[in-house]
Amino acid sequence: MRIQIIGGSGTGKSTLGEYFAHREQIKWIDTDSYLWKDDTFLENNPIEIRREMYQRDISSNKCYVVSGSIFSWHPDGFSDLELLVFLSLPENERMDRIRKREISRKTGKQSWLDEHGLYTNDFIEWCKTYLTETDKSQGGTYVAQRYEMELSQSPILQLDSSKEVEALYDEIKQYLRINLNRLS
Repeated sequence: MRIQIIGGSGTGKSTLGEYFAHREQIKWIDTDSYLWKDDTFLENNPIEIRREMYQRDISSNKCYVVSGSIFSWHPDGFSDLELLVFLSLPENERMDRIRKREISRKTGKQSWLDEHGLYTNDFIEWCKTYLTETDKSQGGTYVAQRYEMELSQSPILQLDSSKEVEALYDEIKQYLRINLNRLS
């Protein structure tokens, strides 16, 4: 089983990926671990290091679930999937989740109140561009993820991530059961 979960920041990719991996007893790959040097989320790993980490994971795991994308720095990565899952969430709910997560992380990033009096920082301001960015080379944006789905050779399942994680897991399992049996 090889599944990748993509979607905007705050849609629950990591939560669902970790849950799915635990339930299926397979490797969970969080692409944030490739991107960031540590859990302060302040400094990126160089692309060569990311590619080494990716190669190590791929060569040592036949079954896995991936949370996130590496498409912007490794377009051929995770190309042998059984399923690509795209999570969506109403924008106000997604931004609320991101703000709560940023506050709980206390990453030390400079923060301020935005024009609506809401907590913000550079990361949150970037997240606000998810739907409006038009350059598909800008990873982590809707336009980039749409492009990734257009090029995908694997089936794509789109899910509303406002549902409970167990319900999302069940939808993926049902999809796989129905569609993989059809292909066999």
